[in-house]
Amino acid sequence: MTILCDPNPTATDVHFAPDGALLYADSLQEAARLVQDDPAELLVVIGPNVASSEALRFAGALRPVRPAAGVVLVRAELDVTTLTEALRAGVREVVQYGDQAALAEACSRSLEVSRGFLAGSAQEPAAVAGRDGRIVTVFAAKGGCGKTTLAINLAVALARDGCRVCLVDLDLAFGDVAISVQANPARTIIDAVRMAGHVDTTGAASLLTRYRSGLDLLLAPVTPGDAEKIPPQLVKELLTVLRGMYDHVVVDTPAQFSEHVLLAMDASAHHVLLTTPDVPALKNLRVTLDTFDMLSYPADIRSIVLNRSDAKVGLTAEDVARVVRSPIAVQVPSSREVPVSINKGTPIVLDNPGHPVSQAIMRFAQDRLQDSPVSERSAAPAPRRLVGRRGR
Repeated sequence: MTILCDPNPTATDVHFAPDGALLYADSLQEAARLVQDDPAELLVVIGPNVASSEALRFAGALRPVRPAAGVVLVRAELDVTTLTEALRAGVREVVQYGDQAALAEACSRSLEVSRGFLAGSAQEPAAVAGRDGRIVTVFAAKGGCGKTTLAINLAVALARDGCRVCLVDLDLAFGDVAISVQANPARTIIDAVRMAGHVDTTGAASLLTRYRSGLDLLLAPVTPGDAEKIPPQLVKELLTVLRGMYDHVVVDTPAQFSEHVLLAMDASAHHVLLTTPDVPALKNLRVTLDTFDMLSYPADIRSIVLNRSDAKVGLTAEDVARVVRSPIAVQVPSSREVPVSINKGTPIVLDNPGHPVSQAIMRFAQDRLQDSPVSERSAAPAPRRLVGRRGR
């Protein structure tokens, strides 16, 4: 049930009940009583006739005692100050008065976050506060190697064993995670911009798209130009918060060393470097490895994955290892079933767990990303002194 708080509730013009029915409260005191009386209450909509200062005090007081409950604020006028103060107080969404479609969407998102919070709390009460998850960044310096497909299937493989996993699409300009799994990008990383500097678990949770049990997605923007609005430090802030919420955070990246990507690399406990058995991809991998050495990233936290390893192109796995001067951690064979699974929107690890491609990815996830030494799993990535980086 949704609580609508406004001295003149008809002014808010709410014509829907996102979770079944509406309860009206003419004051915040009455709204607080209704929340207290029913532990199942998950949503309070505060109308435009309630003063902002009082609404923010209400949200701030509700947050520590009922963290699963959400507050959606309806304002006659929106400005940056109101948005910033509302998010700091714990308000999940701020909506322009009169925009019923936006209000309906905001309420639905808030309820989704609440239900996800309750589900997570029921499974592992201390998980959000006590997790010390591992960030795994998947990178290929050449496009077309299958990087996004690998990142998605790795995330699914890690979530198969009961871990909580978040897949972050950091290809901010051309991210393909959403379309690859047929997810609706109603919320993306661009929605975090207004939280910059004060992202917390509630704020981060409001950005996520649930894919399946144990696996959530932080999707890339879909509007041209939005990528340029996302500051690198926001990426660092989000990854820090997500690391405390999940056992594993898998980061899919673009094929370039942007500041956003380097910050993800800095935060990572493991680097998964993908290549294919062709000269351009191998040359770019060699450049990548040399760059990582220059940036002092430890060699023991990287794994090289050879995709389409059985392609008949005149290069063997031994040739690849000799060219890049590094061992191959796993060889993933070619298969037409991979593009078929992409077109279906179902990762091959889910669609056909017994397939050789699925088996290779699942073994790699278990051997190199899950069954790592206790010291590595519990320790935060060490700060690295990087060469030639701005602000370092």
